[in-house]
Amino acid sequence: MLIKFLGNVDYLSSFADMQEFTQNRTDSTADEIWICEHPPTFTQGLAGKTEHLLSPTHIPIIQTNRGGQVTFHGPGQIVAYPLIDLKRLGIFVKEYVYRLEEAILKTLLQFKVTGHRVQGAPGIYIILDSPFGHQVLKKDQGLADMTSSSAFSGLGKIAALGIKVSRNKTYHGLSLNVQMDLRPFDFINPCGFKGLKTIDLSTIGCSPDKNEVAQVLTKKLEMYLS
Repeated sequence: MLIKFLGNVDYLSSFADMQEFTQNRTDSTADEIWICEHPPTFTQGLAGKTEHLLSPTHIPIIQTNRGGQVTFHGPGQIVAYPLIDLKRLGIFVKEYVYRLEEAILKTLLQFKVTGHRVQGAPGIYIILDSPFGHQVLKKDQGLADMTSSSAFSGLGKIAALGIKVSRNKTYHGLSLNVQMDLRPFDFINPCGFKGLKTIDLSTIGCSPDKNEVAQVLTKKLEMYLS
C-alpha cells in the first residue's frame, strides 16, 4: 500500500485526481491512502439537500458524488482518502465503513480520547462532558428521530465519513477534526443532522501535534485496510 501525504491541497483537484485514479486502476494496481488538508470548503453529498445549508456564505460549496449530506473541510482537519480494492481485500461496504470508524476510534484512543459510534449516523462522536472517560452511550442513542435536535444531546461529532464505491474500488473517505476554525459548521446542519455540534480535539482539551495525529491515523488505516 502506498501512502501519500499531500499537504494542503485544493478540494476540486483532489476530487478529480481520485476519480482519475479509480477509473484508470486495474486489478493489479496497488491500493493507496492519501492524507491531506483542504482550504475552507463545503462539500455536498449525492443526496444532499439545500435545506441543510442554513446561511449564505463566501465559502465555496462543491457538489460531489460521495454519500452523505453537507460537511465542511478546512485547515486543522485531517482528511484521509483510502483508494482501496474491496474485492481484493475480501470485504463489502458495510465492513469497510466499520474498519474506517475503527481506525478513527483507535487513533483517538492513542491520545486518551474515547470515541463512540451512533447507530444510524456514520462517523465518530464524543461525549462532551466526558471525552476522556469510559462512559458508554445510552442503549437507545441513535435510535431517536435523527431530524430532532435532541437526537445528539450531549454529543459532539469529531470525525465524518463520506465514501464512494465504483466497481468495488473506493474513494473519498473520512475527516478528523484536530484544531480548526469550527465556526463554518454553524452555517450548516452537519451531515444533515439538525442541532449536531461539531468539535475538534482542541475543543475537548487535547492538543496533540497535527502531524502526529495524521501519522497515527495513517498507521491505523493501514492496519485495518491491508
